[in-house]
Amino acid sequence: MFANVPTVLTPLRARLLLVLAVLLAVLTPTAPEALAAGKPETGAARPGAEVVAVTRVADRQVDLSVRSTALGGRTVEVRLLTPDGWNPHDRRHRQHWPTLWLLHGCCGDYTSWTSMTDVAETESLRDVLVVMPEAGWNGWYSDWWNHGQGGDPAWETFHTKELRHLLERDWGASSNRVVAGLSMGGQGALLYAARHPGMFRATAAFSGSAHPLLNDESVDRIMGFFAGQDNDPLRVWGDPVAQRGIWQAHDPFHLARRLRSIPVYLSSGDGTTGPLDAPGATSALEADFNRQNHALAAELKRVDARHVTTHFYGPGTHGWAYWERELHASLPMLLGALGVGD
Repeated sequence: MFANVPTVLTPLRARLLLVLAVLLAVLTPTAPEALAAGKPETGAARPGAEVVAVTRVADRQVDLSVRSTALGGRTVEVRLLTPDGWNPHDRRHRQHWPTLWLLHGCCGDYTSWTSMTDVAETESLRDVLVVMPEAGWNGWYSDWWNHGQGGDPAWETFHTKELRHLLERDWGASSNRVVAGLSMGGQGALLYAARHPGMFRATAAFSGSAHPLLNDESVDRIMGFFAGQDNDPLRVWGDPVAQRGIWQAHDPFHLARRLRSIPVYLSSGDGTTGPLDAPGATSALEADFNRQNHALAAELKRVDARHVTTHFYGPGTHGWAYWERELHASLPMLLGALGVGD
């Protein structure tokens, strides 16, 4: 637009050009604004997530503080249990490791697996990068509906897009992945494997919420969880009737066909006192999730799922002693899917 400007500028013309330049600078969208407007970004892409701090907490255990766009710019923690020889700073010889994602349950956090089980001492995991991400006290591994507005928190986007790309680019994770979890995290493991075909080569759920739409009791129970910490329960998936499609899209039972081609491990107790419980302990929650898991197993059979392993062990409540045991029981399947130990 300045092709015909004379080489020698008068003071008035120079002032006009300066005003034009300032206006262009003010009115031209910055990179994020251009993306929001649907225009291509011309500069370097701004990451959806970035590591802002690294803390070594124990042998082979590193915590990443990750700032996430999907979580409204908040910073959350991700714990890594690293394999022998892991050195992501060696860019010339960096190895990308088979990756096990371990998802925590409701009311827990990214430290749950290492603080409550022997996962850090498990020898078979010394050749695997174990990723234990924060998922919120009550996040349900979902991008919350928020009354149709979406936005923060978007846990599914954070995990399956932002964090995955970050770990595979900078922290030695490979695209060879499996996923497992307990309770809320069991549902998350099933959801992520089903909703993102090809992302995970196997999935395992221990006492998972496998069919929240099973019956009114199941719906009421998960709505009670959604309401935890004074939250509006409709923010998560909406109303179970009015937003039925959203609920079904987050119900592993209704996604069973998408799990047909990968190994699936399901386990749960029946909620009565088991061998790893204190005398007289019972759990209505475990009994509900047990019924849900039986329903999912039957549906997987109906849709001809190829590799389903179930361990419905009868007496047992909703507790860590069982989940630690079930992790070990499922590891041969999970590691086999990763090709570890072949």
